[in-house]
Amino acid sequence: MSSSVRVSSAGANFATEIVAGNHRLIADEPVAAGGGDTGPAPKEILLSALGACTAITLRMYAQRKQWPLAEVAVELSFGEGSTNDATIIEREVRLVGELDEDQRQRLLQIANSCPLHKILTGSVQIPTTLVA
Repeated sequence: MSSSVRVSSAGANFATEIVAGNHRLIADEPVAAGGGDTGPAPKEILLSALGACTAITLRMYAQRKQWPLAEVAVELSFGEGSTNDATIIEREVRLVGELDEDQRQRLLQIANSCPLHKILTGSVQIPTTLVA
């Protein structure tokens, strides 16, 4: 399944409209960085995408297995050791429900197999074309 997102920015500030299917959201930079803080910063959207993918993947798996997973909470941040050569994303996953230790460990493995985790930890190429 192919996904397409359109992003456009115009005007003097950094507010940027993102259109994904029928959904619209705004990305911006914080005031301290010269933005208007009218939406999350691009880095926050990246972390949000990974967190959402993790939570959804875990819920789908637990549902399919009929495991008693009541809630998934994912907390993400960029790690202190991030450099130009390597980016560290710290991810904490909280599982709420009457799960045994084997189920919890399996869900941790599944978290590391969510589609965005695979993309971010794999080889990514971004061919870019300038169009008129």
